[in-house]
Amino acid sequence: MGSTDSKLNFRKAVIQLTTKTQPVEATDDAFWDQFWADTTTTVQDVFALVPAAEIRAVREESPSNLATLCYKAVEKLVQGAESGCPTEREKQVILNCTRILSRILPYIFEDQDWRGFFWSTVPGAGRTDELDDDDGARPLAESLLLAIADLLFCPDFTVHSHRRGPDSVENMQSIDSCEYIWEAGVGFAQSPPLNYIHDLNRFLRLLRLLLTCFSEAMYLPSSSDNNVLNPWVTFFCSTENRHALPLFTSLLNVVCAYDPVGYGIPYNHLLFSDYREQLVEQALQILIVTLEHDGGVPHRTPSPSSMEEQESAGPENLFVNYLSRIHREEDYDFVLKGLARLLTNPLTQTYLPNSTKKIQFHQELLVLFWKLCDFNKKFLFFVLKSSDVLDILVPILFYLNDARADQSRVGLMHIGVFILLLLSGERNFGVRLNKPYSVHVPMDIPVFTGTHADLLIVVFHKIITTGHQRLQPLFDCLLTIVVNVSPYLKSLSMVAANKLLHLLEAFSTSWFLFSVAQNHHLVFFLLEAFNNIIQYQFDGNCNLVYAIIRKRNVFHQLANLPSDPASIQKALQRKRKSPDVISRTSSQETVSMEGSHPAVPAEPGTLKTSLVAIPGIDKLTEKSQVSEDGTMVSVSKGDPTHTAHSDQTAVAGTSDTESNSGRENEVIIWIYLFLSQVHSWKCKLPLQTIMRLLQVLVPQVEKICIDKGLTDESEILKFLQHGTLVGLLPVPHPILIRKYQANAGTAMWFRTYMWGVVYLRNVDPPIWYDTDVRLFEIQRM
Repeated sequence: MGSTDSKLNFRKAVIQLTTKTQPVEATDDAFWDQFWADTTTTVQDVFALVPAAEIRAVREESPSNLATLCYKAVEKLVQGAESGCPTEREKQVILNCTRILSRILPYIFEDQDWRGFFWSTVPGAGRTDELDDDDGARPLAESLLLAIADLLFCPDFTVHSHRRGPDSVENMQSIDSCEYIWEAGVGFAQSPPLNYIHDLNRFLRLLRLLLTCFSEAMYLPSSSDNNVLNPWVTFFCSTENRHALPLFTSLLNVVCAYDPVGYGIPYNHLLFSDYREQLVEQALQILIVTLEHDGGVPHRTPSPSSMEEQESAGPENLFVNYLSRIHREEDYDFVLKGLARLLTNPLTQTYLPNSTKKIQFHQELLVLFWKLCDFNKKFLFFVLKSSDVLDILVPILFYLNDARADQSRVGLMHIGVFILLLLSGERNFGVRLNKPYSVHVPMDIPVFTGTHADLLIVVFHKIITTGHQRLQPLFDCLLTIVVNVSPYLKSLSMVAANKLLHLLEAFSTSWFLFSVAQNHHLVFFLLEAFNNIIQYQFDGNCNLVYAIIRKRNVFHQLANLPSDPASIQKALQRKRKSPDVISRTSSQETVSMEGSHPAVPAEPGTLKTSLVAIPGIDKLTEKSQVSEDGTMVSVSKGDPTHTAHSDQTAVAGTSDTESNSGRENEVIIWIYLFLSQVHSWKCKLPLQTIMRLLQVLVPQVEKICIDKGLTDESEILKFLQHGTLVGLLPVPHPILIRKYQANAGTAMWFRTYMWGVVYLRNVDPPIWYDTDVRLFEIQRM
């Protein structure tokens, strides 16, 4: 009965607030205490008892009452942070205030006129109290953020107390929060005792409110100006927050120390609820959101006093600073092993079906891994200096393969490919791929025996040939990764070699080459990869050489590609009859791995968030040439694979029925432009090395087959294995690596993707559901 009465009283208070036409004084404690002092409500209760329509109604019709409610709730949090919440009643007040603010804040953010409210000092809100006295008329947002930070290290409320005796009291103002870091790991050796109540207060209540504060970014339209920052994150990660270091360390350690399997008892996740997963996910989301802002100017100046201090570069983000300064190898090892353990968790196979817990926050983990590699280059080099990088590669390839048919997971496809593009810019990544692949994670790809390089190529082939249409912009990235690692691949399997040749065969058909102006890039990438392997790794790649010899007609057709208007028109007409991007039939599919499941489209009704377009590969990467001593030297942008303008399209889209003279002249101009473009890239096709290889080896192979009557390819492979082309091939070309480079387009993409993931993952309670989010669109499949 008590719980029911409490909900009724809370609902009555909400109704009073929405129906009052006159402002309620901030000094009327009897009225305001109804919202937090006399109730014990859950967050689900608050979301149910405070409907969206009523929040908006108060915002429009009684703005002063909504302002006072927010002000009073923040005031209570500040008081609790100062006192340390010594009584259970005070703790309950704090929790109720966090729930109310979590419910109201999104409706403050969605209204442009209200966004500045929390950055004001609320003139006329009532009596002068703790907010004004202690903080020198701080903006409400700053008081709220500092109170949350203090409360996250409040003994006996969110952390284990270090009191020496029952009568000793810990002063919240002088407490050293570095002694209260939540988990052992980076910079902290002791693991504090687990406490269910502390964890719930810390993660599911205070961190939820903190994430809601940061979510103002969702209500601003996407912009290519990456210098516009979120003022909430900017202030929280500044020197104003005395807990910045222990908070960063606590969040990182909580994520990387989590082991969802535990002692490995089968079905333990069904017998006992693992509240820790929700806590880790909340910490992870806070971490990636705070790391998203690494410089620039807040889109609204937090306070007049800070206006003079902020230069155009903006205040330093301490979380980014701390991340970039991690340097101990044992810390790198802790972080890498933690991320690899969590990313690999959904891949775990057991004899008992569904007997182990499977986490769901792998997208946030990939964003964190990206941030680590981006901000801390020493961590990137640590990852690549051993085979541990393969513990990250395999789960990424698993996620890419699994999501290829699901349009609601196109963001996951992009983040996975971006990470591999970043890694492929480093020589060590290509070298590590030569390690034999023996794990055999169940994926619906052909069974093969080979290396991690073979796995990468087979998965990429599967994505290109059986993925959905929205993945086509990623084809350039996928093949750029293959080109970057190709000079270091010592021995491709026959399966992988055939997959690469099948891609070349599909991409070099005349209808595909002529249908879109930039499709020839894909052929250039594949030819460059073949040239790299032939010139630098010929000895161990007899399988690829044999596949090239078998498919030699593809290279001859490319060398003799017709480029006259009649041939182009004929090819484009053939495209209209067969609109598939790639032929699925000639890829020689075999039996998939045991225990695998085919990739499936999203279920009807699945929600997804929109993403901004990614820049072209020429904007995503910069070319570097590998010198003799192994160092990288940047080269100019002149690249034959990018001679076409990205906005040019072929004449394929012209209508058969349009016959007016103006349209005919336009088509003629387009034809001439397109023909000149085709001639431009056709003469630059890098076929010399491969044609020389065919010129030398094809007669030898044919002679052996005739002389010895060979019909078994194993004998031919043995011959090729012991063959040599030393002195017969053109002078080896320099190795060119296309390294990922940050730009405004990808920064905006990451922001949109990250907040889209946060939006979709927080459904209980649905913090942002049915609010006017502007950073992205919410779409139903």
